[in-house]
Amino acid sequence: MELIVPPFLKPGDTIGIVAPARKVSEDEIAPAIQIVKGWGLNVVLGKNLFGNFNQFSGTDFERAADLQEMFENPDVKAILCARGGYGSVRLLDKINLRDLQRNPKWLVGYSDVTVLHGILNNWYLVETLHATMPINFPKDGKDDSSTTLLKQTLFGKSPIYKIEPDIHSRTGSGEGFVTGGNLSILYSLSGTDADIAADEKILFIEDLDEYLYHIDRMIMNLKHSGKLKNLAGLVVGSMSDMHDNTVPFGKTAYEIIREAVNEYDYPVCFGFPAGHSGENVPLIMGRKAKLEVTMKGATLQFLAPNCKL
Repeated sequence: MELIVPPFLKPGDTIGIVAPARKVSEDEIAPAIQIVKGWGLNVVLGKNLFGNFNQFSGTDFERAADLQEMFENPDVKAILCARGGYGSVRLLDKINLRDLQRNPKWLVGYSDVTVLHGILNNWYLVETLHATMPINFPKDGKDDSSTTLLKQTLFGKSPIYKIEPDIHSRTGSGEGFVTGGNLSILYSLSGTDADIAADEKILFIEDLDEYLYHIDRMIMNLKHSGKLKNLAGLVVGSMSDMHDNTVPFGKTAYEIIREAVNEYDYPVCFGFPAGHSGENVPLIMGRKAKLEVTMKGATLQFLAPNCKL
């Protein structure tokens, strides 16, 4: 089933910025405001964007109120989550986004924002953007490849990505709706309203700063809960800053993932430029795409709304 596609942006529209998780400072967000205004857009900030409550940008109720207000504000056409960290999951029972189905708008972020992708894609049936966040925008206030691609996608361009070959990839072709996000968050959402339904979908995963045995534990959870069995394809982004124990686990993160899906026959793409390391290209979560993996590399092509591959 195709999800609801929020209206694409046009010059003069307004973007909101909120912090549903870890706190941020004005200095950290100032370059992003400059860049977004350079796209010809207006910017409105959440009341508690620069709040301070322990590690969060405000209490759970304050952060939830900011998110709710942005979704209900008719002038706001897209919402950028300022950064990840931890805390978005604490908001799920404090927000009501049913009106979003009548007046959809883009939500943008990654990492901890995987929580919001899950609830919006699977419960409210609205597409979202897994993409770079204001905390990561270039500090010189000028676009880089990640922000340029984000702008293009928000303004209606359907991405097509060509990926260099990787020795862990598996050839093949598959079509399906894109789902997933940060592996640790997906693992933590198992059994909740924000949990993903992965059958016949293209699953994307990435992670940062985890022990290798933690990666194995989480992949085993996905496997034994059936989420890896009937995929249309698997796309693996960066697995950055992995850790090992004194007694080595014996496999890299990519090797752990590849071994777990050896018995299946769908295409698998490793080295996709999304996640916590380097380039972080936008993925339209909930949009149908085609994944083709050959010995010469991989292509991930998103359909334009209401189009067929």
